[in-house]
Amino acid sequence: MVVAALVLVVSAALFLFYLQTVCQKILGRKFEQEFYHAIVNANRLEFPFVRRVLEEFEAPIDYPRFRMQLKCDFLALIYLLRNAVNERKRLTRQEWLLVMYFRVLALALSVSHWLGLNEKGAILRMTAVLEYFANVLGERVNLIRFGNMTASDYLLSL
Repeated sequence: MVVAALVLVVSAALFLFYLQTVCQKILGRKFEQEFYHAIVNANRLEFPFVRRVLEEFEAPIDYPRFRMQLKCDFLALIYLLRNAVNERKRLTRQEWLLVMYFRVLALALSVSHWLGLNEKGAILRMTAVLEYFANVLGERVNLIRFGNMTASDYLLSL
């Protein structure tokens, strides 16, 4: 019984380590330019604000507010990735892995808040995932040209 529990714990730890390593490699991808600005502006996303507050100010973390802002941005970006400029209407494998990683980070954020630990690291990693999603979406939109329409104009017309 103890051996089975130990195997389960070690397997879960190895899975989480693998997930984090693979996702960090995916997030390390360099884009031609920062496409996410147009997506943030068109959809009024909040994750750049959350990141800026955490990096520039030493104020205490407003956990409920930041959690809700990141969750709303996540849901909006996932919807757009599935439906905007996507013929297959589903996520790629890399995007699916990052969705799983974001959810694990959300769980880690809740646990660290509950235990009173530092939440800043989890929140910053969550914003990195959201920035990647916005860059991927912006890159897809940028490939499509509709006359004089910009990416923001296209997304607003959806």
